[in-house]
Amino acid sequence: MIDPTVRSQFNYPTDLIYLNTGTLGLCPKSAIDAIKAAIDEGEANPGTHLQHDERWAQVKAQAARVVNATPGEIAFTRNTTEGANIVCNGLPFSPGDEIITTNHEHIGNILPWLARAKRDQLAIKVFDLAPSPEEILARIANLLTPNTRALSIPHVSCADGRVLPVQAIGAWARERDLWYFVDGAQAPGMVPVDIRAIGCHAYATSTHKWLLGPKGTGLLYVREDALDLISPTCVGAFSCADTVDPRAANFAFVPSAQRYEYGTLSGALIAGLGAAFTFLEYIGFDSIHSHDLTLANQFRDGLQKLDADILTPRPTHSAITTFRLPNIPYADLQSYLMNEHRIRVRGIYEAGLNAIRISPHLYNTAKEIDLTLKAIEAAKKL
Repeated sequence: MIDPTVRSQFNYPTDLIYLNTGTLGLCPKSAIDAIKAAIDEGEANPGTHLQHDERWAQVKAQAARVVNATPGEIAFTRNTTEGANIVCNGLPFSPGDEIITTNHEHIGNILPWLARAKRDQLAIKVFDLAPSPEEILARIANLLTPNTRALSIPHVSCADGRVLPVQAIGAWARERDLWYFVDGAQAPGMVPVDIRAIGCHAYATSTHKWLLGPKGTGLLYVREDALDLISPTCVGAFSCADTVDPRAANFAFVPSAQRYEYGTLSGALIAGLGAAFTFLEYIGFDSIHSHDLTLANQFRDGLQKLDADILTPRPTHSAITTFRLPNIPYADLQSYLMNEHRIRVRGIYEAGLNAIRISPHLYNTAKEIDLTLKAIEAAKKL
């Protein structure tokens, strides 16, 4: 377990038990300090962008290490949703093409695909997630037709926290020459991520969840050989390889994922993201994963004793647990935990689960899990 004194590195309210990293992670003080310092630096040097400089490159290299990519395959975004929009609007679909996805999609990922389908007469085909990797692959295969062009799959379900067999799905998609996008919003920083092994064309994540980055930061990975496949739909000064002559009919994109970074972005937020990466690297991702999983298993064991309906399949490498209590609406339980016990969790409506999700991270403790279980037991007696 991680030393509990790590909490002192966060502005963690002493009267709160925060179990909602799956929505927003807490930013370490070192990252906040880096943001403030970068803002001061920029204001002290008017006209400087703090963008695409040496520090920018260093943070991009850190990001690439987290997911086993090259820096040239990484673009900075605001969140997973922006990455999903870039991918789904950049792929060269034709009317009648089909995209396969799951019933556990977050609105931020599925809505871009639905909007593209509506605009360009595509078809979205949805399968219900299954308990086993083999059954998941079988359900995907059942939807395959000659018109299937792409898969959009979550690495970790935002609804019940299950880890999907993204590597096996990648091999299946590659054999059938399908485009493969992975929604990684809940994965990096919570489970090990090896994008090379997954074999996807593109992968998007939000760094303000398990990676503890500033709110409004994210990453988009586009495999080097897919850069010309996924056309940038929003472009700006940093997208092109050279100066542009408006009289010329052609121009060249930069030969990297930087082509998807358009306009002025916040160099201060990227400085904060770099500090968050440094913080996580110092503690160690393996130690963090072990800590989170220990807390999650402690919570699940406690829920079993309370006869709760645990929706997250076991065994799992996920730190997320989704559950229900009989005869207590999830919204009522969520409000009770916050209002009566100062425990922040998330209600889950995705996939029609109507449940509660908890997502502990490195700043949480076993004592907090015990207190949460006692609060849930008290709720059952109301």
